[in-house]
Amino acid sequence: MTATNTPIKVEDSKYRDLYREKLTFDSGNFYIFDTYVIAEIAEGYHFDWPSAKVVIDAVYEHFGTKDIKVSYVSNRVNSYSVQPKDWLNFFKERHKIRCIAIVAYSQGGVMSVVLEKIFSKAPMRKFSNLDDGVDWAITCDLRKVEDNRN
Repeated sequence: MTATNTPIKVEDSKYRDLYREKLTFDSGNFYIFDTYVIAEIAEGYHFDWPSAKVVIDAVYEHFGTKDIKVSYVSNRVNSYSVQPKDWLNFFKERHKIRCIAIVAYSQGGVMSVVLEKIFSKAPMRKFSNLDDGVDWAITCDLRKVEDNRN
């Protein structure tokens, strides 16, 4: 994968009129669709477990239940940091996720994906554009998922 595409935010894409709800926090914008959530973390933010927990609770509130299993699309339009081991907290607390699509537009974004894969139990793939990431997130549990762990 060559990460040379121009970053496209949800609000500037064909998805801008399709989301059910937009959640805005200090940590960034989170767009809720029927079967997936697109995250755009804020520039320079350190996205850690407490920040993630706020978003997770808001997503549960949107759906009215914790018994959901959606896909997560990380649209990395900004430069920020994550704590990869925080994925362990996500699964330890028995949260469910179908798959994780990471859309990385820079080489640095691609490199962090390698670390995150180590800690995630969900199928995870990296993409260089939002359309491919969303397409995969929508269909990831409809077919056998090859999660690029090789």
